[in-house]
Amino acid sequence: MKKKFLIMIAVITAVISCLWFFLKPAAKDPTLVTLYGNVDIRQFDIGFQVPGQITKMYFEEGDTIREGSLVAEIDAADYKLQEAKSESEVAKAYAAMVQAQSVYDKYTVLYGTGAISKLDFETVENTLKEARSAYNASVTAKDLLARQSDYSKLYALEEGIVTARLVEPGTIIQKGTAVYTLSKPRPIWVRAYINETDLGNIYDGMPAQIITDSTDPQTGARKTYQGHIGYISPVSEFTPKSVQTTDLRTDLVYMIRVYADNPDKFLRQGMPTTVLIDLKDTQGK
Repeated sequence: MKKKFLIMIAVITAVISCLWFFLKPAAKDPTLVTLYGNVDIRQFDIGFQVPGQITKMYFEEGDTIREGSLVAEIDAADYKLQEAKSESEVAKAYAAMVQAQSVYDKYTVLYGTGAISKLDFETVENTLKEARSAYNASVTAKDLLARQSDYSKLYALEEGIVTARLVEPGTIIQKGTAVYTLSKPRPIWVRAYINETDLGNIYDGMPAQIITDSTDPQTGARKTYQGHIGYISPVSEFTPKSVQTTDLRTDLVYMIRVYADNPDKFLRQGMPTTVLIDLKDTQGK
């Protein structure tokens, strides 16, 4: 009985030893820094430079807008009416200026012969100056109204993906009101935080790996992107609550940006990621 008991103890000990050998946590590589962060993308709003009522919105959330694309329109009827009226005002001002010039030319001859007084000549001269000034002002007003008419159509100044469609046709907006929020396809980076103890071992341009939680259907492995450190904050801060770390949250950390060298459409705003930095990699330091 005692012999069976000893054998049982030996078997249990052997099993525990085997389990510990195969399941024990791997030793942490002190030269490999693991950070956790989220994908950041630059976003910007676009809107009209003039007030009016929205008539057309051409894009939806998720659409890609190419540079130079017409994205929205406002009712331009009032602007076109004012522009036509301004063209009429320019024609009138031009006719008045031509008439004033003709009178001035005649009075110049008369004044040279002494047929009219200096006061009469100066009156005609001032009339011509006023006519020229009125004409120039009418041209300036016409150009402004023409630009306002052109501003009734909103074009994209750069490429972006629509993340928010903020208004709908029929909405009356003021100058500068945002109608779309767009995200830039590049650059894409991960905002992560590094401990002070590792800060002295990293540098701008240092290679890094960005690993997402998504699985590549072709390889079955987590999607990995090559990247580099593009920014290191010069000031420390307490670890934000939204960020996971392997150390205490009360530690002071430094924010870094790890830019993806080969980003694609699957890296999205706010996506959680793991960043691996090999401290042995001193290439470019």
